[in-house]
Amino acid sequence: MPAIAMTIAGSDSGGGAGIQADLKTFSALGVYGASAITAITAQNTLGVDAVENITPEMVRAQIRAVLSDLDVRGIKIGMVSRTATIEAVAATLDEFGRKAVLDPVMVATSGDRLLEPDAVLALQALLLPQALVVTPNLPEAALLAGAMHIAEDEKEMLHQAERILARGAGAVLVKGGHASGRESTDLFFDGEHVHRLPAPRIKTDNDHGTGCTLSAAIAANLALGLPLRVAVEAAKRYLHEALSAGQHMRIGNGHGPVHHFHAWWRTEKKAAGPADAPA
Repeated sequence: MPAIAMTIAGSDSGGGAGIQADLKTFSALGVYGASAITAITAQNTLGVDAVENITPEMVRAQIRAVLSDLDVRGIKIGMVSRTATIEAVAATLDEFGRKAVLDPVMVATSGDRLLEPDAVLALQALLLPQALVVTPNLPEAALLAGAMHIAEDEKEMLHQAERILARGAGAVLVKGGHASGRESTDLFFDGEHVHRLPAPRIKTDNDHGTGCTLSAAIAANLALGLPLRVAVEAAKRYLHEALSAGQHMRIGNGHGPVHHFHAWWRTEKKAAGPADAPA
């Protein structure tokens, strides 16, 4: 029986983030993917043109349908743009006694806001306590921690992680992608130990959906039975490889996606010749 993971997130019509990126990540890592869509976005590599929320009742129905039937071993929560959606997700996961990887999607790569301002408190109060691990970038970490400014060094990153942990999360992965320097260093903190996850910084415009991809990879690795810290480390490696492989892809005219299937697709395909023709 294949490992199964589920994503609870918004749909990205451009295919680079959200539900689409999550399902690609699950598949690339050898995991069967299920989904519950929280919102439909009209977006591409240039930005978000429109957002239409799914009703809370339908969000609940999707989650219940999946969890009542499939043996889901890893769950990821992404875009939950409003308080009513957050309440629906939290109540339904609680009904099944499930916790999840929480990607606190607040702002798209393009700068478009994806979380309504009044929903931040609901996310803190209802979803942080249901998070096995929460994966904020630096601006999101500052907001979740109630800090006055974005962390400028690892000491501040850890301090904000501690404050987020105090709000109920099981562990915190503060992502350093918004920082500067030759390395992009994430900090994983589980309340007892701090683990640095450095990687060479990749200069690329194809970074659409990086947060979605990382959190989905963690959920997929949990579905495969990996312990949390190992699942996080493996997800970081996968994202780094997908970013690196996606540097030269040309999809759209703005921020393109990472290369989710870098291990499977050929970068160049030779023209079919006589030897390639079917017999």
